[in-house]
Amino acid sequence: MDKGIYCLILENRPVFVSIGALGNLWFPAGFHIYVGSAQGPGGLSRVSRHLAFARGEGRGPRWHIDYLLRSPRFRIDSVVCAGTLEPLECRLATLLPGIPVPGFGCSDCRCTSHLFFSPRHPGEGIAGAMASLSLTPCSKTIKG
Repeated sequence: MDKGIYCLILENRPVFVSIGALGNLWFPAGFHIYVGSAQGPGGLSRVSRHLAFARGEGRGPRWHIDYLLRSPRFRIDSVVCAGTLEPLECRLATLLPGIPVPGFGCSDCRCTSHLFFSPRHPGEGIAGAMASLSLTPCSKTIKG
């Protein structure tokens, strides 16, 4: 599978969710963008793991995003991927629209966050951020 980076666009109703060591966090209604890296051996197949986890497959949470994927108040709206061999996840995170959720998804880097809140659908903002990094985004809407 190709290597790259991706954004999960989640739509949610307002909710508190307990996120591992981050504790109980408030998530207002709207959209949340999670930026992830797919540079490991499985490449972009990591996205398939997120989709399966959201359907209830697999064991307990491994990453911060898993807590949201298992919450009944969150649903995956769409996924935007871009193939790249460069580690651009953190640079993309600095360009994404929205309000950062401090400490989320960035325990292995120095970023403020890898999760961002937007009251409106962020698809165009994500496409623009990827284009500014010379990436070609490919998006897929998730039904259900």
